[in-house]
Amino acid sequence: MSGLVFLNHLTDFLKKENESCQSSGVNSTFHNKVLTCPVHFDGWSCWPETPAGSIANQSCPDFIPGFEPASTVFYKCEEDGSWYFHEPFNRTWVNYTTCVNTDDLSFRTIVIIIHSVGYSISLVALLISLALLFHFKSIRCARILIHMNLFASFAINNFLWLLWYYLMFDETELLFANQPWCIALHTILYSCLISNYSWMLCEGLYLHTVLVWAFISQNNLLIAVILIGWGIPVVTTLIYVPVRSLMGDGEELAMCWIKESRFEIINQIPVAATIILNLFFLINIVRVVVVKLRKGPAEGQGSGASSSSIQALRATMLLVPLLGLNFLLTPFRPENNEPWLYFYDLLSAVTTSFQGLCVAILFCFCNGEVQAQIKRRWSTATFRPRTNSCSATAVSATNLQCSEVEWMLKLLMD
Repeated sequence: MSGLVFLNHLTDFLKKENESCQSSGVNSTFHNKVLTCPVHFDGWSCWPETPAGSIANQSCPDFIPGFEPASTVFYKCEEDGSWYFHEPFNRTWVNYTTCVNTDDLSFRTIVIIIHSVGYSISLVALLISLALLFHFKSIRCARILIHMNLFASFAINNFLWLLWYYLMFDETELLFANQPWCIALHTILYSCLISNYSWMLCEGLYLHTVLVWAFISQNNLLIAVILIGWGIPVVTTLIYVPVRSLMGDGEELAMCWIKESRFEIINQIPVAATIILNLFFLINIVRVVVVKLRKGPAEGQGSGASSSSIQALRATMLLVPLLGLNFLLTPFRPENNEPWLYFYDLLSAVTTSFQGLCVAILFCFCNGEVQAQIKRRWSTATFRPRTNSCSATAVSATNLQCSEVEWMLKLLMD
């Protein structure tokens, strides 16, 4: 239905442009003895009567995606008074190639390649991480379950972005067709993006809670974060889709909903709230770590402000990708004419697409519990002799199940 609305809107607009163009050519502005090309509507633009042997020009259409209205389009009037005829196409042809900024197009291609490579590498790392965490049941606890949900949301989002790029990058006609499946894919994609933010919020909420309120029920906290993690994107989507479908105009309902809409605020509110809350959580978590360090610094770590500052910086750098605070580097996209737009797009492409890889490395591959399990399984597979194998395994599993607070402090202060 939305595709039909847009096509009807565009058809009516072009029909009126054609009628206006034809009516403007009723009276010639040239002397009868002057050979001219007649007024012509090429389907997009109206070309006035033009002297033979000259080239007409005007601004590029502003309703064609990818065109720059500030650029100029050209149409050649031949010596015989006919518009230029392109034999390979077997039709008259207007040179609209100048409407496309080739430098910008090349840059956009590079940005998409960075996204594709980053999402692909991150997806592989996330799937391996999920496989490891699923396999090692002995380390399963509330913290690990939250990590697994975060990894899953990243993996789904990365896969859908890769699918979107694969389908839409060279197949722009799919955008113009505006099929329901295309709208659904774009909507699900943004719902999964919101789920990334909601699960990063859950990570921040969980870590902050176990540090500040150490005696809270782990089961109740886990249920709460699961409801938040998957509930926020579902509720947001259930509000956003009907509102945009019922209240959107022709452009807002066109091209698989990729154009900016006044209703984007519905998706932006939970994202902004997540970043603000996680920033608060990070500040308070670092404060708690510094206080505990100053009260009783671990042996060999030294004491004093210098050591505390280093540990606080380490905790901050470790938690920034987990809590999604790297997006504070790219909060608002500059206008198209801003000189640092290219730098912004490159930085955004790198930080966004490789975030999944960064999180998988820090909280799975570098996780001491996971490494201990891998070493134990490797030792078992290579049949290395061990003293009292059964008891060693039991001790290993028991040691891994340390309290959440102990794990948090060890992670941030080691």
